[in-house]
Amino acid sequence: MSNAQQQSATSDAASGERYDAIIIGAGIAGMYQLYRLRELGLSVRVFETGTDVGGTWYWNRYPGARFDSESYSYGYSFSEDLLKEWDWSEHFSAQPETLRYLNFVADKFDLRKDIQFNSRISTATFDEAEDAWDVVTDDGTTARARFLITAVGPLSAHTLPNIEGRDSFEGLSCHTARWPKEGIDFAGKRVGVIGTGATGVQVIQEIAKTVGQLTVFQLQPNYCAPLHNSKIDSKTQAEIHASYPEIFDKCRASHGGFIHQPDPRSAVEVPAEEREAIWEKLYSEPGFGIWMGNFADVLINEESNRLMTEFIVKKIRERVKDPEVAEKLIPKDHGFGTRRVPLETRYYEVYNQHNVELIDLNENPIERITPKGVKTRESEYELDILIYATGFDAITGSFDRIEIRGEGGKTLKDKWADGPRTYLGIQAAGFPNLLTLVGPHNAATFCNIPRCIEQNVEWVTDLMGYMRDKKYTRITATKAAEDEWTKHVYDIASLTLLSKTPSWFTGANLNVPEKKQTFLAYAGGSPAYTSKCDEVAANDYEGFALE
Repeated sequence: MSNAQQQSATSDAASGERYDAIIIGAGIAGMYQLYRLRELGLSVRVFETGTDVGGTWYWNRYPGARFDSESYSYGYSFSEDLLKEWDWSEHFSAQPETLRYLNFVADKFDLRKDIQFNSRISTATFDEAEDAWDVVTDDGTTARARFLITAVGPLSAHTLPNIEGRDSFEGLSCHTARWPKEGIDFAGKRVGVIGTGATGVQVIQEIAKTVGQLTVFQLQPNYCAPLHNSKIDSKTQAEIHASYPEIFDKCRASHGGFIHQPDPRSAVEVPAEEREAIWEKLYSEPGFGIWMGNFADVLINEESNRLMTEFIVKKIRERVKDPEVAEKLIPKDHGFGTRRVPLETRYYEVYNQHNVELIDLNENPIERITPKGVKTRESEYELDILIYATGFDAITGSFDRIEIRGEGGKTLKDKWADGPRTYLGIQAAGFPNLLTLVGPHNAATFCNIPRCIEQNVEWVTDLMGYMRDKKYTRITATKAAEDEWTKHVYDIASLTLLSKTPSWFTGANLNVPEKKQTFLAYAGGSPAYTSKCDEVAANDYEGFALE
C-alpha cells in the first residue's frame, strides 16, 4: 500500500463509527473482553468473520470435534451465576454442546448487540497523530478506536496442502475447519482423509463407524493417548458445582492451566517397576494427565522422554493387529509429548477394520488430486468425499492475514518475518495501542486456553482502566522490554525438548514453507507468566511507554 493509499484508507476509516475499543474475533477471548470492557463503561465494537459467536467452536464442526480439557475446567470462571446455571453433559464436551454453551453465554450477557458478524477485517492502520486505529472490513465498512484488541485465536488460519489438481476433484471436499453446517452423510461412502494430527485423529475415529471405505493419507504420525470420556452423572455433577473454586485454583497453579500437576521426580530416578505402574495408571485415566501430570522431566530429559516414548510405542503395537500398520503409526522423528498430544477414543483400533487403509505418504507420496480422487505414486484411490485435516498456520497466521500497519506504516507481518517479537505476548514495539490476546509468546498459546484467556483479558482490562484514570492515550512496548522478553521466551524454550521438535509450536508447517521456524509459544508456564504480568502492572506497567 502506498502512502497515498494509506492516507486515503485512514481518512475513510476515520469517517466511520468511533469506539473506545475494537475487538477482532467473537470467540472465547473476544466475548470475554467485550464483557469486561463494557463493565469499564467503554464503547466497544467486535468484528467477527462468522455468522455467530464461538470462534474455534463455530468453525470446527467436523464429526468427533471435542475438548481435550475437562469440560468443567474449560468453561468461563468469572460468573458464579453462569457456573450455577450450566451443566456439562460429558467430561470432555463435544463441539455441538460447546457451541451451545457459548451461545448461552452470549445470550445471558446480551453480547451480540455489540458484535458485527460477517465482517472480516482486511486492514488495520495506526493513526499516529490521533493515537487511534482505523480498520476496514472486506466489504468496505470502516471504524476507528483508540485501542485495537486482537482475539483471533492461535489455531484459526486454516491451511490447505499445495497439491497439484486440488480443485479438480468432482466429489465433495472440505477442510475440517470449514465443515458444512448441514453436516455430511458418510454411510457407505468412499472417504479419504489427508492428515493425522489432532483434528485428523478425531475425525477419523468418528467417521470410521459408518463409512463404506476409509483411506487415510498420513505423512506425520503422532503419539496419541486415550481420552477416556464419559457422561457426567447427577452425583458427579453436584460434586463439580460444589468444587468449582478448587478446580480453578488447581488450574491456576498448574503449568498449563489444566487440573493435572506433574510428578516432581525424574523418570530415570524412579525404579522401573514403579515407573511402569505410574504410566499404566496415567494411560488408563481420563484427560491430559499422561502429558501434563507425568514426571517433571519427561519434556526436558532425553532419557526420561525415551523411556516414556517406549511405553507409548508398546501400547500402539498392542492395539494395532497388523505389525506393519502399527509401525507406520509410530512416529520416528520425535518423542512422546514434544508435540501436542492428540487424545483419542479407539483411534488405533480403526486400523484393525477391514474397510480402512493407511497410506504412508513417505513411502507412497501423493502426486496429485484427480477428478476421481487421489493419485499417489503407486495407485489412484477413487473417492466420493475428500477431507483435508491439514491444520492451521498456527499462532501468527491469523495476524498475517490482516494487513496491520503500525508506526511509520510498517506491517506486523514484516516485523515478524524472522519470528515474532513481543513484550509479554501482548504487545509489539512500534504498534501502539494494539493488544494481542493469546498472541505469540503468550502463556495462553501453551495452555488450557480459557484459563489463560481470562488472565489475558483481565490484565488488559486493568491496563485500560489505569490508562483512563491517568488520562493516557497511548501505550507501546519499549524495544528494550521486547528484546528482553523475546530472549526469555527462547531461553526457556531451549531448555525443553519442545523447541527441538518441528511442530506448530515452532512454526513448522509444510503448507506454509516460507514460514521461518522459531518458537511461537511460551513454555515457562502459566503461573510464572501471570507472576511476571502482575509484577509489570504493579510497577506502573514497567516496560511500556505511556503517554
